[in-house]
Amino acid sequence: MAKLKLTKNELKKQKDSLKMFKRYLPTLMLKKQQLQAEIRIVELRANEVRLAKEQVDESFKQWTAIFGETGVFTPNILRITRILTREGNIAGVPIPVFDGAEFEIAQYDLIETPFWLDIAVENMKKILQLDLEIQILEEQKRRLKKELQTTSQRVNLFEKVKIPEAMSNIKKIDVYLGDQQTAAVVRGKISKRGMEKAS
Repeated sequence: MAKLKLTKNELKKQKDSLKMFKRYLPTLMLKKQQLQAEIRIVELRANEVRLAKEQVDESFKQWTAIFGETGVFTPNILRITRILTREGNIAGVPIPVFDGAEFEIAQYDLIETPFWLDIAVENMKKILQLDLEIQILEEQKRRLKKELQTTSQRVNLFEKVKIPEAMSNIKKIDVYLGDQQTAAVVRGKISKRGMEKAS
């Protein structure tokens, strides 16, 4: 850390710094609160999506016995071709926003395959979409938490280091300049007395 200069220019610089820190601190605190609130919202949405997935899973369990039929349900019958996302922004943090997914369904003979295959494929699409949405929400949460950590560090830096340091420096400079002014007055009086005695 640079040595503190005990001058009027340094005093002005320290006062300007203190004013700037005090002006930015409320903005940082507001951003911190907004990020905390947004993280809670994303967590709630992720829980809603997980619950919806569990409900689809439950309704899907009645089909599991049917999946035992050989040669009907192949693993490559459904494939994700594209995940649709866009860039969003929360409190200055760029985040991905889930807009859906596109799927490719393998061709199958409508006469030879059982009627339930269409329903099973639709349920699989729902489950895959919900899984993808959960992944995107987790990425949102990760980015927001990272920004929250950075913002919290800045708030702590301003509150616990920069503002107290600037106030302490201002006090030291004020005391020093006050002592210098008092010493100058005393020297002036002493030299005035000396001049009066000499004349």
